[in-house]
Amino acid sequence: MKRTLATLCLLFGAVGAWGAEGTIPLEKAHSSIDDPASLQRGARIFVNYCLSCHAASYMRYNRMAKDLHLTEEMVQDNLMFTTDKIVDTMQVAMRSTDALKWFGVAPPDLSVIARARGTDWLYSFLLGFYADPARPNGVNNLVFKDTAMPHVLVGLQGIQQPVYRTEQDQFGEQKKVIERLELMSSGQLTEADYRRTVRDLVNFLHYVGEPAKLQRLALGKWVLLYLFVLLLVAYRLKAEYWKDVH
Repeated sequence: MKRTLATLCLLFGAVGAWGAEGTIPLEKAHSSIDDPASLQRGARIFVNYCLSCHAASYMRYNRMAKDLHLTEEMVQDNLMFTTDKIVDTMQVAMRSTDALKWFGVAPPDLSVIARARGTDWLYSFLLGFYADPARPNGVNNLVFKDTAMPHVLVGLQGIQQPVYRTEQDQFGEQKKVIERLELMSSGQLTEADYRRTVRDLVNFLHYVGEPAKLQRLALGKWVLLYLFVLLLVAYRLKAEYWKDVH
């Protein structure tokens, strides 16, 4: 099943392209990379829906296994579709030359997308797809207007349609703007479950952008404890030195 989903992603392509940015307020992702279960779910979503088109070439499978509390056997059996070597990085099966020929643009590497765009942007982007018959792939996005990327998670979320309102611009002209999106065709997941799925994916991309952050967070607790103990020792030492003065 996972390999089938990865193949579908390759066929339909999660192709990114530059376009006009939206100006809507971003939703809060509340990303938390210290949740191993969320990172594991996010890794599964990434390899099934994204990896066939988007690489994460700074991340090695064996490093991911260690950080996400997975065995190498679990990673090899469930998360490795484009290579047989656990020491390899997360590369796509599709060659960039083929992507240029098929889609006109090579899908970007997502290794540092969370650092470049921010987790709130990614979360809002993945929630912001809506039906737009005028676009070549049939969808548009609130956050990234006229994006070339198709909605690869449509089977999970379903199809949204925009609800418009009329407002007056600075020149006194009336124009329609999107007020909100509403579901016109349900997907496999409820809205709450889909949001959790997207948050897991964003958490994983957050981790991929800076894997060492997990070690810093773990080490930071011990550093703070050490400094607290050192403070107590220093305070007692200071009191001992100055007791005769006072």
